[in-house]
Amino acid sequence: MTVRLDGVSLTRAQLVQVARGEGVELDEASLPRVARAADFLAAQVAREEPIYGVSTGFGSNADKLLGAHPLRDELPGASKSGQSPHIELQRNLIVTHAVCVGEPFAPGVVRAMLCIRINTLLRGHSGIRVQTLQALAAMLNAGIVPVVPQLGSVGASGDLAPLSHLAIVLLGGGEAFVDGERVAGAEALRRKGLQPVTLSYKEGLALNNGTAQMLATGVLAVQQLEDLLDTADLAAAMTIDAFAGRLGAFAPEVHALRPHPGQVQTADNLLRLLDGSTLSDIAYHLVPRFRQWLPSSWDTQAAQALSFDIGWDWVPFGQRHGREKFYRRFLPFRGGKKHQPQDSYSLRCIPQVHGAVRDALGQAKRVLDIELNALTDNPLIFPDKQAEHVEQQVISAGHFHGMPLALAMSYLKAAIPVLASISERRLNKLVDPATNDGLPAFLIGNEDGTESGHMIVQYTAAAIVNDLASRAMPASVYSIPTSANAEDHVSMGANEARHVLAMASDLGKVLGLELYTAAQALDLRRDMINAARDLADRADAEAFAMKVQGGPLPDAGDHGEFLVEVDALRTQLANAAEFRPGRAVAAAHAAIRARIPFMGRDHAMDGDVATAVALVVEGSVLAAARSALD
Repeated sequence: MTVRLDGVSLTRAQLVQVARGEGVELDEASLPRVARAADFLAAQVAREEPIYGVSTGFGSNADKLLGAHPLRDELPGASKSGQSPHIELQRNLIVTHAVCVGEPFAPGVVRAMLCIRINTLLRGHSGIRVQTLQALAAMLNAGIVPVVPQLGSVGASGDLAPLSHLAIVLLGGGEAFVDGERVAGAEALRRKGLQPVTLSYKEGLALNNGTAQMLATGVLAVQQLEDLLDTADLAAAMTIDAFAGRLGAFAPEVHALRPHPGQVQTADNLLRLLDGSTLSDIAYHLVPRFRQWLPSSWDTQAAQALSFDIGWDWVPFGQRHGREKFYRRFLPFRGGKKHQPQDSYSLRCIPQVHGAVRDALGQAKRVLDIELNALTDNPLIFPDKQAEHVEQQVISAGHFHGMPLALAMSYLKAAIPVLASISERRLNKLVDPATNDGLPAFLIGNEDGTESGHMIVQYTAAAIVNDLASRAMPASVYSIPTSANAEDHVSMGANEARHVLAMASDLGKVLGLELYTAAQALDLRRDMINAARDLADRADAEAFAMKVQGGPLPDAGDHGEFLVEVDALRTQLANAAEFRPGRAVAAAHAAIRARIPFMGRDHAMDGDVATAVALVVEGSVLAAARSALD
């Protein structure tokens, strides 16, 4: 399969396909306009017209006009270069600008950069020849991946240094990956039967002047974040079921009153994920509280396999004054779920927080979609424009400036730690016995005081959130002038987008930790309530009363009424259907349990944690939930 490039219709989805290995083909109808601009430049050079970057130097050297041959050839003892200054100018631009440092970008990023560069050059305003553009496409399709170190672009004039690393391989220089091996650029071309290219007028500038690095990393980051946002909603939904949470805060009529698009979408998504749940919105009095397991906790062989005990606290008559109406609706038992109509912010405000991140992502997508088919080099060539002077047909402008992308990426840089932070807060609520609504501390029985359960999972999540927050400062607010102050304001957009791509990966780790913890909590919550239901179905009021109270029954004055109310609780539980999470949550939980078992006792957790992160990266848990929604 190939992606057809025409300069005007490239999509983010297509770019991701090329990043993952699909080839490209050049739209034949677009090539005449490419040739028209190249021919126009050649004619202007023949007329000895001064054109920036063609017959002048670059940047602060723009006041230097090229002659018919290099002046250095006149130096005593100089050997003749054999090249015109125009050709030498373009080659030198590439070989002197390929100076990035650091670890190379992943092959997918580099392939996306190549695709973007080819697409923008097809617009026909850059002056590149058709054969050079075809050579660039052939290099991409042959699987040659130039080695592009990650550090070196200031985001104006575009991504000069990293794009030079792309172009230098086309010239037979630099290094490239071929079939998984890192080799010299000339060797990479030789292995694939390709020839080095000699650049013509403005071709070096056309190849390295643009926003392809920041755009490629931005698109690939956004592609990750789209799935991570849905994963965040899924993790939140599983946590809500594990809390037996309240769904009123997600009602459509609520969000119609503050209709931010991302907020409305998130609330609707949560309700869909939780559809079919009998844990959410459960009556307070039906939810038992964890009690420490003892050998005498259960009365049947099947029940004795449980690793927990359960119970409630009965509310005596003397503590009900002014609350009589409440206790007519809800039976007077305090179990795991607190008697309050609203959950904490990390649950109740999920639409507002996740939704705001969705809106930040939406803004980034709008910017990226425009940039994918924009022309971002300089100068721009308008060969068909009627003009008295060439300066009106070859116009120096600033489309290489990455600030539109930089600010969109800075918005995402601020949004990513927000999403990670609320995920960590939900995880923390699950493991803290003061906030987890009756689940065991750190989600482990710990009857002998020897187990830590999921305690340190929260530490790891907290460390990642702190790291993300420390990286969230916008790079775009700190310009450092370059090119002897000719380029006196730059965007730093390449750093912004590179940061977002790396931060998206770390966000996925936090969400994996929440899913891992929420699955453990969901098992416990479901099993505790269903254990209460099973006991109610087989026990009489007296036996059930002993389980409720977990100790001596009330004295004679309250004993009769206590038994009546206990029997009402027993009857409601016995008549209830089996308690279960939402269908999509259940499917996601099953996908986790297929790879990670319930943690009944402490064991080495590093493998479980690595698997939980992998489940997010590969998208299998999200895919299971989506299938359940179809």
